[in-house]
Amino acid sequence: MSAGQRLPGAPEPERYFAGAGVQLAADTFGRPGDPLVVFNHGAGQTRHSWRGSAELLASQGYFCVALDARGHGDSEWAADGNYERSIMVEDLAVVLEQLDAGPAALVGASMGGNTSLAAVGEGLVTASALVLVDIAPRIRQAGGAKVGQFMEQNPDGFESLDEVADAIANYQPHRKRKRNLDGLAKNIRLGVDGKYHWHWDPAYRRWAPRTRDEIQIRTRRLEDAARGLTMPTLLVRGGLSDVLDEAGAQAFLDLVPHAEYVNITGAAHMVAGDRNDTFGTAVIDFLARAVPIMPG
Repeated sequence: MSAGQRLPGAPEPERYFAGAGVQLAADTFGRPGDPLVVFNHGAGQTRHSWRGSAELLASQGYFCVALDARGHGDSEWAADGNYERSIMVEDLAVVLEQLDAGPAALVGASMGGNTSLAAVGEGLVTASALVLVDIAPRIRQAGGAKVGQFMEQNPDGFESLDEVADAIANYQPHRKRKRNLDGLAKNIRLGVDGKYHWHWDPAYRRWAPRTRDEIQIRTRRLEDAARGLTMPTLLVRGGLSDVLDEAGAQAFLDLVPHAEYVNITGAAHMVAGDRNDTFGTAVIDFLARAVPIMPG
């Protein structure tokens, strides 16, 4: 099941992987056999949010795989509506088994960062390195709620692409509203009702922690996972982020003393989209030391 018909111009997935009961869409960049980097996007995003970064890393000699998470983009929706963290971790583990390329460097933003952190910190996946993008166990609940409010708006769909563009602009006021709306084809679907709908499964939001107890359980699980990290780790924060503040970043660094930290000024929660060149340079610099490209 999906949100509806893909719009003309929306890029087809390069390949699909079997997940834990769902089919997952992906694009690849670079040459198989080069050091593997797997990108996991945030809630409400798609594999396309990583294209610039993946192309940049591929040009440096890495083989990059950008996934659509279950219920997002061109990946299948979960028939049972299951989007709990553990099943998303299982999806990642199953994909890595199919790639059969040894430990991968994992790059995850927000939701994808939590999935990556849980996977490696709980010992279900072996990683050569971990890059967390504007996410850590302790986040600002107001910022997280803002993401959820964006995802839950207009459940009955939008009448026009202009309405979609307005919704995105209101959520990201630091970005200039685009006049060319062609790029929206990657993020929306045309429903049988003739309206435009977001690409994600609304059931995903049912798994978001909302009560104080649920938030504490989530935080403790991710903190325990962080304590288990032994691989090279980089935390990247957007200087304008309302999700991960400096206190949350420092709390993570206290849990993972060997982790490196980069604060990218001028970027909000969607760091790669806001400052892709700066973000890509920071990741390349980190991976050059953590997962160096071997000569020849």
